[in-house]
Amino acid sequence: MELRVLRYFLAVAQKRNITKAAQELLISQPTLSKQLADLEDELGVQLFIRGHRQITLTDEGEYLQTQAREIIQLVEQTALNIKGQEVISGTISIGAGESIAMNRIMQILSGIVKDYPDVKVRLISGNADEMETALQHGSIDFAVLMGNRSLNNYHHIQLPEKDQWGLIMRKDDSLANKVEITPEDIAGLPLLMSEQAIEEHRFQSWWGNLDRKMNIIGTYSLLFNAQLMVAQGSAYMISFDNLINNSNNSQLTFRPLSPTLTETTSVIWKKNVTQSKAAQLFMKRLLASLDTYA
Repeated sequence: MELRVLRYFLAVAQKRNITKAAQELLISQPTLSKQLADLEDELGVQLFIRGHRQITLTDEGEYLQTQAREIIQLVEQTALNIKGQEVISGTISIGAGESIAMNRIMQILSGIVKDYPDVKVRLISGNADEMETALQHGSIDFAVLMGNRSLNNYHHIQLPEKDQWGLIMRKDDSLANKVEITPEDIAGLPLLMSEQAIEEHRFQSWWGNLDRKMNIIGTYSLLFNAQLMVAQGSAYMISFDNLINNSNNSQLTFRPLSPTLTETTSVIWKKNVTQSKAAQLFMKRLLASLDTYA
């Protein structure tokens, strides 16, 4: 597969129309149609279902679209980084979940883009499994992971910040009068839980034999949409501290769990990979910030 043909394929997949894609690509429609037919022949699968007004992707086409986007992104990022070897430029790509430790990461990135205007930042949000997969595929330089995970396959640094688990609820809820939240307090309540924490059985020891009384009505991977449901008064959410808006105008408040439950945060990157100068600069400044902290 040629990169040029992959770009053609992505254009058609986005436009859902060969004529419009050909106009955007500045090539003739017959030429584009032949390139797509050749690609299908090369792969031995049908990528498109051609309708009267528009085309749709087959399952194989959907898969190729996802992979092609990653391939093009990786090629473009690599080209930028290579071109910028004489000066510090290129893109620093970081994938992360939501954590108080991201304040440190953002401070470092802010300093870098201020000092080196040619450096760009690409931030990807997702859970730990998604970020680890992106790192393995080479589409990000670093992943920031929360929780106790096996990191033997990566270079890694543990950050000093720790995230504390607690209950997020409306400020007018009766539980907001408590200083801490125990397992008995939330037994039977409609709970939204971190998808990753549920998969890792993170709260099994915390709530102990009350497991059967826990009413988990849903899971979330990122906080924003879940807290909208909590604001409606239809659910409670177990999440990290410092992630919601604690201003007087906010409807929500946070109370820590008791016994206390915390998570560590680690920055990881692939072994045996030569990093760009921009990525090396990020790591240098991250290590310097830890020396300052110590």
